Amino acid sequence: MTATERQRIAVVTGSRAEFGLLAPVMRAIEAHAGLELRVIVAGAHLLAPARTGREVAAAFRVDAEVEMQMDGQSGRAADALALGRGVAGFARALVEIDPDWTVVLGDRIEPMAAACAASVGGFPLAHLHGGDRAEGVADEAMRHAISKLAHLHFPATEQSRERLVRMGEDPQRVHVVGSPAMDGLADVAMMNDAEAAELGDPDTVFLMHPVGASAETEFANASCALEALRGRRVLALAPNHDPGREGIVRAIEESGVRIEAHLARERFVGLLKRLSERGGLLVGNSSAGLIEAAALRVPAVNIGRRQNGRERGTNVVDVESGASIDGVRGALESALKIDRTGITHPFGDGRTGERVANILAKLDKAREADARAEILRKRCTH
Repeated sequence: MTATERQRIAVVTGSRAEFGLLAPVMRAIEAHAGLELRVIVAGAHLLAPARTGREVAAAFRVDAEVEMQMDGQSGRAADALALGRGVAGFARALVEIDPDWTVVLGDRIEPMAAACAASVGGFPLAHLHGGDRAEGVADEAMRHAISKLAHLHFPATEQSRERLVRMGEDPQRVHVVGSPAMDGLADVAMMNDAEAAELGDPDTVFLMHPVGASAETEFANASCALEALRGRRVLALAPNHDPGREGIVRAIEESGVRIEAHLARERFVGLLKRLSERGGLLVGNSSAGLIEAAALRVPAVNIGRRQNGRERGTNVVDVESGASIDGVRGALESALKIDRTGITHPFGDGRTGERVANILAKLDKAREADARAEILRKRCTH
């Protein structure tokens, strides 16, 4: 099959966590004889100090970069300005690449900007992990807005598929594929003693992201959780670049807990496997506690409202933001009592990337004018 016969698929990645989920999809697209992968790196990937776009470039050829957030700027207004820069930047990138399909995942401002540029610009859009619920900062609204802009849906679970259909999306364009977070987990080795020692041999990973509250509130909530963890060997991972981030970073710094700006996906998964083997925990409000940790049988304490409404595995113990230190300690004790051998989850079997690539390859070639025009027709089915 020649390059002109293959479907050109542009995958957008804007953050470290989302790239970890997208990488198996990108590899499956790259390996498929009927598809041609193009990669757009954007947003938080380009920010100091981590500059995680370098991790993407080490794994795939990067075809375009789209600057959005600015170093040192945060808050809802800053995110709105970044969104505007992203729409313009993605529009230019898509015109240059001219993909048959643009693929985005989740609910952050990077996929939102790409979705706006693709849908308005006449480029067919596919959305992974649509139909989920999770409050985040503005995640719930942005995820569903992206779904309404999208022309093809790859939800992770049956519940999410049903929600998309109730939103009026054409059932024939909604394909349950599982979560790409499941893909490749079995291939990652457990972190060994030497690697763990470099990180302080943690028995707990603390991963808390902002929920859009003031920096003072984010500081207070993170400080409460960290105080409850006193006495455990804690490794904190830096929070997302969302409003309120500075409060969480300050709480970690003042606690004296070790903080890492970023762990590459394989190191993070390897560490989770070590926690599973050695009775460890994941604490915070990351979706990794609900999804990857469940698959790897790591109990998780989920703090606050960020993941409200999201499906979860049976590994999770929930506790409110602002709970007392004793309340968080009680949740930790409950999590440690979970039978790890009986943990279940609804997120699939680890073949999401393969399914996405195969579905894309079977679709009518969107470069042909009539096929593209039909794909771009959006209508509510209810």
